Amino acid sequence: MSHFPFAFGMNEFTTQPWSFEEDIQHYAALGVETIELCENKLDPHRLDEQMALLKESGLKLSSFQPLVRTFGASKMVPYPQEAERRFARLEESLHRFAPYAQNVPFVVNTGAPDNGDVYGCIHHTIDSLHRLCPLAQELGVTLSLEPLNPTSINYETAIWTIDQALDIIKAVNHPALGLCLDYWNIWQQPDVCAAIRRAGTLINVVQISDWRTPRSAADRLIPGAGCIPLHEMLHATWDAGFRGACAVEIFSSDVSDSLYQGDLSALITQCRLALETLWAQPTSPS
Repeated sequence: MSHFPFAFGMNEFTTQPWSFEEDIQHYAALGVETIELCENKLDPHRLDEQMALLKESGLKLSSFQPLVRTFGASKMVPYPQEAERRFARLEESLHRFAPYAQNVPFVVNTGAPDNGDVYGCIHHTIDSLHRLCPLAQELGVTLSLEPLNPTSINYETAIWTIDQALDIIKAVNHPALGLCLDYWNIWQQPDVCAAIRRAGTLINVVQISDWRTPRSAADRLIPGAGCIPLHEMLHATWDAGFRGACAVEIFSSDVSDSLYQGDLSALITQCRLALETLWAQPTSPS
């Protein structure tokens, strides 16, 4: 199979300088098939209008990034600080956006461990997901737990491997909870392709970008421009049974060669061609 088999998606963080309206206009014109919405680009006072634009564009909503998406502390989204207020804010996002996002996964992660208490952060996440999953199911959406790169351990996450995320998912044991697979975050774990295959149909969100040793906390590359074994990981994801969208998620801030300063339309076109090329590469012998 040479044709890229997943729907080609864009996460709105990839085009951070554009507004929601610009994202919709450009994505649709450039042949993007799905969009991962980011709450920070939506205006609660114009939500009906914005969601009507999305519907008219023909773009399919693949996943949703709530503004507050961690149960514990987050450097990226530090407020509210208190755990219960963070949980309430996440509940509010589910209630507000679920009517426009039926059957769509909402991405969540643990947040940073307080004073290095990884164990406590993981168990707080399990307790929080036990509370949140029934609400998600009731509202007609799902959740997607994302392990983050070890560079985020003191800022955003208590888990950094697929298997750590699967342990939480299995402990919660609810049909509304799946796994967010962000290749940039998990590519360095041992036997990553075997772990992807173990995850199987629990995978409900896939995000792609490429790696260089970061110059800042937001320094990702276009797929194929770095050193992640994306060909092998994409094929492992297909083997695992995932048949959804592959969303390009690039952060590029606080670096001298920020992709945000370049031609974002060209970036999208380059990403699409890169995914086709990556998929079609010959598989390296094990």
